[in-house]
Amino acid sequence: MAPRVAIIGAGFGGLCMAIQLERAGLSSYTVFEKAGDLGGTWRDNSYPGAGCDIPSHLYSYSFEKYASWTRRYPEQPEILGYLEQCADKYDVRRKIRFNTEVLSATYADASWQIRTAGGTETFDVVVISVGQLNRPRMPDIPGMDDFEGTCFHSARWNHEHDLTGRRVAVIGNGSSAAQFIPRIAERVEHLDVFQRTPNWVIPKPDAAFGPLTRLAFHYVPGLQRAYREWIYRYAEGTLYPALAQGWSTGLLKKRAMDHLEAQVPDPGLREKLTPGYPPGCKRVVIDSSFYPALTRSNVDVVTDRIVRVAAKGVETAEGLREADTIIYATGFRSTEFLSPIEVQGRDGVSLTRQWHSGAEAYLGISVPNFPNLFLLYGPNTNLGHNSIVFMIECQVNHVLSCLPYIRKHGTIEVRPEAMAAWTRQLEAAMGRMVWGNGCQSWYKTAEGRVTNNWPGPTTLYRRLTARPPLPAYSLG
Repeated sequence: MAPRVAIIGAGFGGLCMAIQLERAGLSSYTVFEKAGDLGGTWRDNSYPGAGCDIPSHLYSYSFEKYASWTRRYPEQPEILGYLEQCADKYDVRRKIRFNTEVLSATYADASWQIRTAGGTETFDVVVISVGQLNRPRMPDIPGMDDFEGTCFHSARWNHEHDLTGRRVAVIGNGSSAAQFIPRIAERVEHLDVFQRTPNWVIPKPDAAFGPLTRLAFHYVPGLQRAYREWIYRYAEGTLYPALAQGWSTGLLKKRAMDHLEAQVPDPGLREKLTPGYPPGCKRVVIDSSFYPALTRSNVDVVTDRIVRVAAKGVETAEGLREADTIIYATGFRSTEFLSPIEVQGRDGVSLTRQWHSGAEAYLGISVPNFPNLFLLYGPNTNLGHNSIVFMIECQVNHVLSCLPYIRKHGTIEVRPEAMAAWTRQLEAAMGRMVWGNGCQSWYKTAEGRVTNNWPGPTTLYRRLTARPPLPAYSLG
């Protein structure tokens, strides 16, 4: 009898899991989605200019190539449309329960009890795919509730609030801010960009795919596959070594500095925008319109320390900067992973307590004391150089390889000694990466432990997840 599978989340990971179960002829699964539609982060992040910094032909499922991308770097509506098309093609919508948030997952009597507001249901296997970037992080600034204007987080964009002619304050300057600031700067009366730490920025070689190019991708045998492979190999061969402090580190820095020099003529502003940490320590921003927006006469980059949010704007150590709108581009609660879902494993073990020093999972997928529980886009599987969709497919394939063991033996669970060995290997590999060098980022806990990123090439991760799950796992 096929195991009953609960999939939590209907973004790239959850949909991939559902589709691959369908392709394998396994239909005894249910997808729980807290929102009213699928798409995950590409449903939630609809701010102006929202898009991906991975080329479109790689930021897609390998089994569902898409020849009709209109741009080299896809924007949010097109990515969401791709996911909707995949869900429809493989007929998985019928298995998704929308507006159904999972409150807890509890392992008891050799099965998982999934609790929602509508009640509790029993499953044999749980696959949690809620992502790392799904819960907006609001800053801890005094007086935020005192502001008399309109405020919102960039991941919960208020499309009913017209920014035309407004005085706007943007707190934060990461990847999301770099995308929407150029779109709003030309409409607002004045824009203050509050920067705590500058980012390394490299140009985005974007281009539109015309009708002839799209036809070629569709009809010329092997063209799309070859283009996808070229993008992948470039990312592995050039971008990954820069993060591993290898041969291309200097190349990445020179490219970023040349970009800054070319786009920001004012030396004072250039100094503000020059990072004091190595490239890649924080996520590198890939954008060609961010710097020009910051040089506009109606835009100020503010590096003064924020003291508090006042009724009429943002007060810094140098005084009040008036605003009628505040946009918080302050990222996500990325290191909390499965929160706020309460997960209890064998003998009532709380996953939150087990992860008190930081989230960790074998292959980023499995956790000791939690039989038949699998994570997609879990701890230490994020990438700074390549497509997360590649990693998700590796993880889904690994979960599929575990299902026959579950069907035969009842349970599969990673051994504590395998988990400990995995942690040691990760820590050794992490020491070679740039992420620990003098910067704070969403990759790390407040204590400085990198819980989000994968420290190796993706080719290694593919080999590791392709192995049969024994002997790292115990059965039954």
